[in-house]
Amino acid sequence: MSVTCQAIGRAIEISKSEVAILIVDEHWKLRPEFTARYGETGHTKCVQDVTYNLSYLSQAIIAESPPLFETYLEWVKSLFAGLNIPTSELTESLTIARDIFDRRLPPEDSKIVAEYLDAGLKCLAKPPVGTPSFFVDEHPLSDFARKYLAELRGENRPAANAMILDAVAQGTSVKDIYLNVFQPSQYEIGRLWQLNEMTVAEEHYCTAATQLIMAQLYPYTFASKKNGLRLLAVCIGDELHEIGLHMVADLFEMEGWDTYYLGSNTPAAVVLQTLDARRPNVLAISATMTYHVELVGELIAKVREANLDTIPQIIVGGYPFNVDPKLWQHVGADGYARDAEQAVAEGNRLTQSTSEHE
Repeated sequence: MSVTCQAIGRAIEISKSEVAILIVDEHWKLRPEFTARYGETGHTKCVQDVTYNLSYLSQAIIAESPPLFETYLEWVKSLFAGLNIPTSELTESLTIARDIFDRRLPPEDSKIVAEYLDAGLKCLAKPPVGTPSFFVDEHPLSDFARKYLAELRGENRPAANAMILDAVAQGTSVKDIYLNVFQPSQYEIGRLWQLNEMTVAEEHYCTAATQLIMAQLYPYTFASKKNGLRLLAVCIGDELHEIGLHMVADLFEMEGWDTYYLGSNTPAAVVLQTLDARRPNVLAISATMTYHVELVGELIAKVREANLDTIPQIIVGGYPFNVDPKLWQHVGADGYARDAEQAVAEGNRLTQSTSEHE
């Protein structure tokens, strides 16, 4: 990690609320029509949104990963399109931010910030890139997955539940259900929300329904013969998107691993205590939000520095690591997995590599 980038990113994070107000005030002076269009409530919302923008900017700089900021802006651009807000308003806001940081920061620091903001502005200038559906015809169970999500979106959880249980009863493996129904459905839910075609309430309902159905499959999940390997799985910080890591833990269980799933909001001290007590072969850490990437690196550093009898192999995953496939190295992990199936393969690879060197 670059000490300079860390310092700059953290300085932005600390001052983001103050700077957001400066950016919005300058922007509204530039566009006096905003007062009539958005009103006082709109001004407050703009400050919140710009604060959010700065949080992503700061984390991208800390991680030395321009793609994290650019991908976030792609998402904002899609969101603005769905809300009929011109992209030019976001472009103007970022331009003002660049000017403010140029005035507030030393020249060498403002140059680095400008590089990230300029990359973001170039991204916004490009035509929007459509995100294709995650239901791909040639993939197994694609039609089944479409029908499953349609039942959930219709708030018909009993029908969706029956679909899954009937399929398993007729011989479809639970692993196939996880990989070819649950996983693409969750990705599709995220895509629809990004396109403003699904509300937050719908997203939460569909996800909660899937988690309840997953619980009914546990008798199959825990029936596998054990291989002597252990996994500890944890979501970083206050992550609300836990279902992905839950699927990862379940797939490891199906492959014969003993798994211990801590979920989110688990203090680092508790993670270290659990590592010491359970001595897992692999620690899986998930982060969905970009502003949690730094916390992943901090937790990994604490694990490395702890006086543990057994240091586990560490796998990271989640949206930011898919955006920047080299990010896992930046946070100090031993490996990275794009999805649940790859996580199991990576866990097997790392433990095999470890045993061969013992």
